[in-house]
Amino acid sequence: MEPILISFLIPLAVVFVVYRQMQTRPTERRGILYTAAAMIVIGIASGGVVDSRHLVLSLCLALVEAVIAVALGVWRATTVRVWLDDSGVSWSRATGWTMLVWLVSVAVRVGLYFAGAALGLELSTSGVLLFVGLTIGAQSYVAARRGRALSSTVRRPDTVVG
Repeated sequence: MEPILISFLIPLAVVFVVYRQMQTRPTERRGILYTAAAMIVIGIASGGVVDSRHLVLSLCLALVEAVIAVALGVWRATTVRVWLDDSGVSWSRATGWTMLVWLVSVAVRVGLYFAGAALGLELSTSGVLLFVGLTIGAQSYVAARRGRALSSTVRRPDTVVG
């Protein structure tokens, strides 16, 4: 995929995802996980995540970026409000803290980009796509798990015991 097109699509995708997170939505949504997986696959398939001239250094940076992306996604998921409605369906909605951690995520990603540039690595937009896919996927997965955990702790009246 063309770097200019990726550079245009990534901010649009992030803005769309953040906008959707600010809406009240069921926690069980597989569509966002598929979107995150597609971003990861496209990021890797586009090439440029690893600089072949500095293989070990760029692999280390890519690994650090992946770990940080997942950690930031998990952190954001803990800031999302999750609750059950009267019928036992779990819902979620991002909070102001979620927005703050999104800003931290963007700042960290920019910092990693400049760190790679300072180390002399040839950088590509596909690394950003990989980072965004990992962080969105981690956040969505953890928020959904929180919703499932919450709904499993509530005993429904229609449950037969014994």
